[in-house]
Amino acid sequence: MSTVGDLRVRRVYESPEPADGARVLVDRLWPRGLAKEDARLTEWCKDAAPSSELRRWYGHEEGRFEEFAARYRGELAEDRPRAALRHLRELAADGPLTLLTATKELSVSHVTVLLEVLREGD
Repeated sequence: MSTVGDLRVRRVYESPEPADGARVLVDRLWPRGLAKEDARLTEWCKDAAPSSELRRWYGHEEGRFEEFAARYRGELAEDRPRAALRHLRELAADGPLTLLTATKELSVSHVTVLLEVLREGD
């Protein structure tokens, strides 16, 4: 297991900062109204995002967050998402890693769950 160091979460619409390190978009859909050049991404890791079905079911309804988080953790245990997690851990082992999302409410979004899973290890 790689050591996960400096992990952070930011909205993709915020201006990039030098301390961001690797900037990885972890949403399945491209953020509305954002030009690809303005995002200044290291990469776009769609496989770490919740499935479209789960995302639509959740609909950012806070009362569903606990069940959403459990279902999302289940998805992250599947082959492609697990490979994406390994890759994100490798990026984090090389220096700061900033997970980017278009989500407005970070505390009840998939990035909160993703951050926990990355910190827990394999």
